[in-house]
Amino acid sequence: MGSRASTLLRDEELEEIKKETGFSHSQITRLYSRFTSLDKGENGTLSREDFQRIPELAINPLGDRIINAFFPEGEDQVNFRGFMRTLAHFRPIEDNEKSKDVNGPEPLNSRSNKLHFAFRLYDLDKDDKISRDELLQVLRMMVGVNISDEQLGSIADRTIQEADQDGDSAISFTEFVKVGHLLL
Repeated sequence: MGSRASTLLRDEELEEIKKETGFSHSQITRLYSRFTSLDKGENGTLSREDFQRIPELAINPLGDRIINAFFPEGEDQVNFRGFMRTLAHFRPIEDNEKSKDVNGPEPLNSRSNKLHFAFRLYDLDKDDKISRDELLQVLRMMVGVNISDEQLGSIADRTIQEADQDGDSAISFTEFVKVGHLLL
C-alpha cells in the first residue's frame, strides 16, 4: 500500500508538502495512504462523511468542530494538500528556528498558528470573538451531561470575566492568547 501512495504522489508535490507542513517524507507517504483509504468516493478528496467514519473522531466530543476545521468556508470537500495543512497544526512545536525560512511563512505548527486554530474551534459563528453562548456550547460538547447547566454557566462566566479585558463580555483572539491556558 505504501508504494501505491508514493507512486500517486509526485516527488515535487511531496517536497512542497514537506516544506509547507514540516512532515517528513515517510509521514507524508503514510498519511497519503490513510487519506486514500478514507476516500470512499475515490475522487482525491474527502467529505465530512469520510471523516465521520474515523472512530477516534466519532467518539471525540469536539469531533464535529475538528472535522469542520478541515473545510474552508463554503467547501464540502478537502484535497490531500488541505488535509495535510490542517494536520500540520497538530504537530508538536519543535525547534522551528532550525527549519524556519526567514522570508517564508510562519510554520503551521507554530504557537501562534496553533492558538488561531484552537480559537476557531471555539468561535462557532466566526465573528472573531468567543461569546458566552459559544463557550457554553463547546463546554457542553466536552462534558456532556456530567455537569449541570448552572455549573457550566458559572464556568463560562468566570472564564469570560478573567479573559475579557475590553469589557465587551466576549473573548477576542488577543485576550484568548493571554488566557488560553484556561480554555485549552
